[in-house]
Amino acid sequence: MTAKPRPIRKAVFPVAGLGTRFLPATKAVPKEMLTIVDRPVIQHVVDEAKAAGIEHFIFVTGRNKGVIEDHFDTAYELERTLADRGKRSELEALQREVPGAGQASFTRQQAPLGLGHAVWCARDIVGDEPFALLLPDMLHHADRPCLAEMIEAYNQHGGNHIAVAPVPEDQTHQYGIVGVAARDAKVSRITSMVEKPPRGTAPSNLHITGRYILQPEIFDLLATQQRGAGGEIQLTDSMITMAKNSGQPFHAVRFDGAIYDCGSKIGFLMANVAYAMERPDLAPLLKAGIKKLM
Repeated sequence: MTAKPRPIRKAVFPVAGLGTRFLPATKAVPKEMLTIVDRPVIQHVVDEAKAAGIEHFIFVTGRNKGVIEDHFDTAYELERTLADRGKRSELEALQREVPGAGQASFTRQQAPLGLGHAVWCARDIVGDEPFALLLPDMLHHADRPCLAEMIEAYNQHGGNHIAVAPVPEDQTHQYGIVGVAARDAKVSRITSMVEKPPRGTAPSNLHITGRYILQPEIFDLLATQQRGAGGEIQLTDSMITMAKNSGQPFHAVRFDGAIYDCGSKIGFLMANVAYAMERPDLAPLLKAGIKKLM
């Protein structure tokens, strides 16, 4: 009888990036704290993890990121002011978003050595158990959280899982791409992985979208991983090695919702519009405002 996969309890959020594409806004404000409507980008991603049942939130930070830690902590003075002014709904909203005692951990990535290095920095907090990895730049927007779909697939298949979505064939050279056994299936075995393949060589048009479920053996590989593209330690390189040498399966989970790359200005603006259009208190005025601008 096949052993039941170990549960996914912890999620890693790499938030040490400099956000240079949003300068000067990110000179003093972390890019992860830029707001989509009235919630920071990182809060939307943490909400996705919470909805999937994650119990422990691990943030890999860098310099000038202390405000992220403050955001996920109790703000006593603010809460007291809201209580004194009778703003119960605002107070309750703040309190709902603070993780419970011991549920949030923060560790530093002292040098910008890439995503693989950021993940490796979380090794002692994750420990010897499978974990989720969510890139905070990438908002996955759908009725059902992307990570919840991935955990459902993981509970059925075990191993490692990567969220993917199709892109136009002429754009595959811009992304990490996977080849799969069944291109149109919701969940399919990954047969190959390549980071930004040259034009015309991609094994499919399914790109890696910034959501992962990984086994802890990835940490040993990242510890000795040579620097790859951009002089950085690439997570994809260690995943390729893991798939080849460990015998552990990798599965692609196709995400069918909308994905907004909030690391780009256009993606950030589109996310603000999309999320605002779902708000009954904002949508009518926003529609009218956009119509007037057009």
